[in-house]
Amino acid sequence: MGARAGDLVTGPRSPAHIWVMAARLRTLPASLAPVLVGTSLAAAARHFHPLSFLAALLGAVFIQVGTNLSNDYSDARRGADTEERLGPVRVTAGGLLPPRQVLVATYLTFGAAVLCGAYLIAVAGWVLLAVGAASILAGVLYTGGPRPYGYEGLGELFVFLFFGIVAVSGSYYVQVQHLRWQAFACAVPVGLLASALLVVNNVRDIDTDRRAGKRTLAVRIGRRRTRALYAAMVGIALLAPPLLWLAGGMTPWLALCLLVCPLAVRLVRVVASRTDGPALNGALAQTGLLQLAFCLLMSAGLLIGGSG
Repeated sequence: MGARAGDLVTGPRSPAHIWVMAARLRTLPASLAPVLVGTSLAAAARHFHPLSFLAALLGAVFIQVGTNLSNDYSDARRGADTEERLGPVRVTAGGLLPPRQVLVATYLTFGAAVLCGAYLIAVAGWVLLAVGAASILAGVLYTGGPRPYGYEGLGELFVFLFFGIVAVSGSYYVQVQHLRWQAFACAVPVGLLASALLVVNNVRDIDTDRRAGKRTLAVRIGRRRTRALYAAMVGIALLAPPLLWLAGGMTPWLALCLLVCPLAVRLVRVVASRTDGPALNGALAQTGLLQLAFCLLMSAGLLIGGSG
C-alpha cells in the first residue's frame, strides 16, 4: 500500500511551511523552463531585454502559483482531495488553511501576475493582454468554474498549449515583437514534457480520481494507455531537437538535449511498472527535473550555436 496524503507530511508545520506547501514550489520549473527557452531563442538572434525577461519570468511564476492555489481550493470544494490520495497533502482539504485564505491568496497572486503583464503590454503591445488573460483564465478553470476542464480529460492539452506553445512563443515575442516558426517548434518538446508531468500525477491518482468523479485523461483511457502516453510524450520530446536541426534553420547544438536520455529512459520504466505512491511521487519530481534539464540544455544549445 502507498502512503496516504496525510502521511506524507509529519511533525509541526509553521505558517511559512504551510504556504510553501500550498504554492507547490516544486512545480515552478514547469513555468520557468519555457521562459528560458523562448528568451534564449531571442537572445541567439541578438534580441534581449533584461526587464522584459524578468517580467515574463515573474509573471509565469505568479500564474503557476495562482493556478496551484486555485486548484487546491477548488479540489477541496469538490471533494477530490481525500486522505486516500497518494500525493502530498493539500492544505485546504487537509484543514491546514481556511478556504477563504487560500482564495484570497489566489486573487493576490494572479493580481501580481497582472502587474507583470501590464509592463509587458507597455513594451510589447496589447497582444500580451490576450495572452495573459487566457493564461490566468486557464489556470482558474482547470479545476474551477461550472465545467472544469481538468475533470473532463483536457488537462494535458491545456498544459501543452499554455506551458509549451504560449509560454515559449510568448517569451520570444516580448523580446522580438514578432514570431518565427522556430519559436513554435522549440515550444513543442517543452510542452510535451510539461504535459508529461501531469500524466504522472494523473496516473498516480487514477483510482482516487475515479472514485471522486474526476474524469482525467488517465481515468478515461486507463492506466496502460496512460503509461504509453507518458512514454510517447517523453520520446517525441527527445526526438525533436535533432529533427529541428535536420529540418534546417536550427543549430546542431540542440543535440545537447539528448544528454537527458538516461534519466528519461529510467523514468519511463518507473511509470510503466510502478503503482505505489512513493515511486510515482519520485517520478513526478524527477520528470520536473527532466523538463528543467532539457530546457536548460536547449537554451544553452541555442545560445552557443545561435538559432540558425
